[in-house]
Amino acid sequence: MVTVRRSLWHEPRPADAPPVGRLDWLLVGVFAAAAVVEGIVRPDLAWRPLVTVLALALIPALLWRRSRPLMAALVGWGVAGLLSVLQVTAHAGDLGLYSMMAVLVLLYSLVRWGSGREIVLGTAFVTVVVALGIYASSAGWADVFGGIVLLLLFIALAAVFRYRADLWHRQQREIRNQERVALARELHDIVAHHVSAIAVQAQAGGVVVGIQPEKAAEVLAAIESEASRTLAEMRSMVRVLREEEAVAYSPQLGVADLPALARPDARPTIEVSLDGSLTGLARPVDAALYRLAQESLTNAVRHARRATCVAIDVRREGDSVKLRVSDDGQVEPGPVPDPGFGLLGMTERAQLLGGSLSAGPRPEGGWVVEAVLPVEALA
Repeated sequence: MVTVRRSLWHEPRPADAPPVGRLDWLLVGVFAAAAVVEGIVRPDLAWRPLVTVLALALIPALLWRRSRPLMAALVGWGVAGLLSVLQVTAHAGDLGLYSMMAVLVLLYSLVRWGSGREIVLGTAFVTVVVALGIYASSAGWADVFGGIVLLLLFIALAAVFRYRADLWHRQQREIRNQERVALARELHDIVAHHVSAIAVQAQAGGVVVGIQPEKAAEVLAAIESEASRTLAEMRSMVRVLREEEAVAYSPQLGVADLPALARPDARPTIEVSLDGSLTGLARPVDAALYRLAQESLTNAVRHARRATCVAIDVRREGDSVKLRVSDDGQVEPGPVPDPGFGLLGMTERAQLLGGSLSAGPRPEGGWVVEAVLPVEALA
């Protein structure tokens, strides 16, 4: 209970409070006109000029109900409390205007738009004013019960709408966080693979220039091709981030594009094997298989010591697709190092689709990454 009170006390104001608009001015105009008309047509109302002026004085507080909810509630309910005091001290008759129901709007706004401290202080003040009004009017138990239920109804409605708005904003933040993680994973996969390919080609170029100068042009062309693909995919991702409306993210590579990763003349050689019916895969699964293979290949090229071959194998096994990327490099003795961002991103990508991923050294030497994904991705 103490924790709940502390949490309420430190609750900030909602950040989505809209500014004053036409509807607010219309609301003020309606209540002001009602107060004037009521002050004219109700001859039974005691001290009509004073009561009408006081009612008109609280109505502008409706314009502050979102920007200064506590002040608006203090002004509105303060006027209501003043009328109750006058009714008790002067033994006057009925001093209440029906247009004074505007204070209920202020109470709603206090709970909907106020901070925790403002809600606590404001509701305490309203409670005192209500108690004073009950004493001044000598209301019966039925009237007291009905009035309390009405106040609690407005408070409950405000709390419900506040909670729903907060829940919606949390969901939006969660969606943005998920999109941010997905973009970070995609960015890592794209840049790491292409930059690694550029680095390998550049290293090979340094050797080729001295031995076979005529092949330097081929190496430079390969570097230019990888750099161009990197820039194209980066521009596509930036366009997705900058556009307010959804745009097609191209290229969306899949299993059919894996053979393009093969490098039979490279060092290490890269072999790609596709087995079974790999058509008709769900689009997220198809794209994930390519990215997982691409990232595994990148890691093998960058980290496998003295590797001569990297094999990419994709095969259909019932309702699942199995990806296996292995190399024949040398694994340093000792404990397996902690996974980096690449492996973490790969594991997340597989788990989001309802699959699994494992990576580690092979008994016969080298490193292997295995991923199993369902043919149909989880919703």
